Amino acid sequence: MEIGRNLSSGLTTESSVKPRGALIVLEGLDRSGKSTQCAKLLSFLKGLGHPTELWRFPDRETSVGQMISAYLSNKSQLDDHTIHLLFSANRWEKRSLMEEKLKTGTTLIVDRYSYSGVAFSSAKGLSIDWCKAPEIGLLAPDSVLYLDISPERAAERGGYGDERYERVEFQKKVADFYQTLRDSSWKVIDAGEAMEEVEKKIQEVVLDQVKECSTKGKPLNLLWSS
Repeated sequence: MEIGRNLSSGLTTESSVKPRGALIVLEGLDRSGKSTQCAKLLSFLKGLGHPTELWRFPDRETSVGQMISAYLSNKSQLDDHTIHLLFSANRWEKRSLMEEKLKTGTTLIVDRYSYSGVAFSSAKGLSIDWCKAPEIGLLAPDSVLYLDISPERAAERGGYGDERYERVEFQKKVADFYQTLRDSSWKVIDAGEAMEEVEKKIQEVVLDQVKECSTKGKPLNLLWSS
């Protein structure tokens, strides 16, 4: 599956590709361990001297993010199409800053991205093509690490059920749609293994990407753009 077109117009020559930060996304079902592994990865990369930031979507600090937060905590009700577009708008709010950070050498670890938005909304019955449409033009990740765990196993973890989408049957549907979104940038990690083993596998994948982007350079691509 094609990830997307190059951010720059025309052909990109080897000499025009400049070193930059890597865009690393962690995806997975609720309670798959994404937030824990994101924090560990941040500490690991910083410890090696790589400028790194951790971002999360939704970003609940923005005005749009506050509306999303109220919805997720069941404090408000919104149409499925409306909440999907709000999630997308929340990512677009950070689009310019994301590109600026990457181009100036900062690696970004992102806890959930467009794949979550599409998988969760499609699981509610919306058209997958309709769900992908507002995401087109966002930056494509250099690597997507999917933390693979069964919904039943995830439900055994602490805090499960606190938010709107944490229901086993719904999470099964989400997992199915995640599989349709996989492309060449994805690496599936068994999240049912010991935390230290999961951490080690993530580090290996990410460090290769960070080194490639920061030394050789790598073009920025756009998500789902032909």
